[in-house]
Amino acid sequence: MSALRRDVSPFIQRIRAFLLGREHNLALRFEDGVADRTQPQPELPDGPSHLHSANYYCQRDARREVFPPIDLVEQQKQLAAEAGAAPKATSSKLPTPGKVYGWD
Repeated sequence: MSALRRDVSPFIQRIRAFLLGREHNLALRFEDGVADRTQPQPELPDGPSHLHSANYYCQRDARREVFPPIDLVEQQKQLAAEAGAAPKATSSKLPTPGKVYGWD
């Protein structure tokens, strides 16, 4: 048993070690049980715009590259009109997902 244990008496330390089945240690109390704080600097790869001059944040903000969704139906109508073909005649009745069940 270590003489550096200052949390409980030696008798209680022996009882605790017996009941735990191992020697109890305090996680961050003593310096010899703590890992070194010095670590090498990370080697990060260069980003897509690390060499540009005048690299302003507002010009490389990814949120500014997002556009509203495209209306595909309207786009198909425009393509058909540009090609000279008349758009297909759509029926006035809307499609239904399946047979309707009549509840009592």
